[in-house]
Amino acid sequence: MNVKDKKVFLLDMDGTLYLGNQLIDGTLDFLRHLKETGRRAVYFTNNSSKGAEKYVEKLAKLGIEAREEDFVTSVNATEVYLKEKNYRKIYVMGTKSLLNQLKEAGLPVTDQLENTIDCLCIGFDTELTFSKLEDASILLTRDIDYVATNPDMTCPTEYGYVPDCGSFAQALYNASKRMPKIIGKPEPLMAQLAIERTGCLPEEMVVIGDRLFSDIACGSNGGIDTIFVLSGECTLEDIPKYGVTPTWIYDSIKEVYQELIK
Repeated sequence: MNVKDKKVFLLDMDGTLYLGNQLIDGTLDFLRHLKETGRRAVYFTNNSSKGAEKYVEKLAKLGIEAREEDFVTSVNATEVYLKEKNYRKIYVMGTKSLLNQLKEAGLPVTDQLENTIDCLCIGFDTELTFSKLEDASILLTRDIDYVATNPDMTCPTEYGYVPDCGSFAQALYNASKRMPKIIGKPEPLMAQLAIERTGCLPEEMVVIGDRLFSDIACGSNGGIDTIFVLSGECTLEDIPKYGVTPTWIYDSIKEVYQELIK
């Protein structure tokens, strides 16, 4: 099966479709072509700082029409994982959006230190304070579970990079010598959720992303073909470094679009 045969495209966003608030050339043509040819775009992101409704708003400002059901995020995967564990109380070191998403999913979450807390969950916290880091450090002295929505060390922007969830986990490791269980990409749970939501077979899908260690590895771990684009963080030289081999490699989403219309 080649790229033209794919029915569902699992799309990383930061570094693949846009950088910060700047669209990558070819994004709109690519998405328009998917719609015109009856293919489906599913937005596939590790960013846990905001909910799908905020991504719908962001994409709309960039000229992209999307619905909340078009997103599979690390928060969706985290919800599934946490529900299976039946925790009494989960401390969330993350944005208000992350806390509220988990609360709306019916999970017993808090952002206050309590004696009943049996899990610490951290995310990409764009509202991070020292008080939150201190709370997390205190909790990690206890015998509780520890999970992270995603392992990304940085999040790409139009001006470079900012620290992401993986960087916060590393800071907490320096204080506690504990590392979290990772839920989002590169783990396969997000890919499995996409398969369930779309009802498509793995061979009918493809993951497109700029990060070998998360996007491409997630597709591989979930039995889905992958397209590595060179418009974001990773380069060709990183392939042997991470030991992850993509199915196809293109310079950018524009080149993928040109492949589809050949």
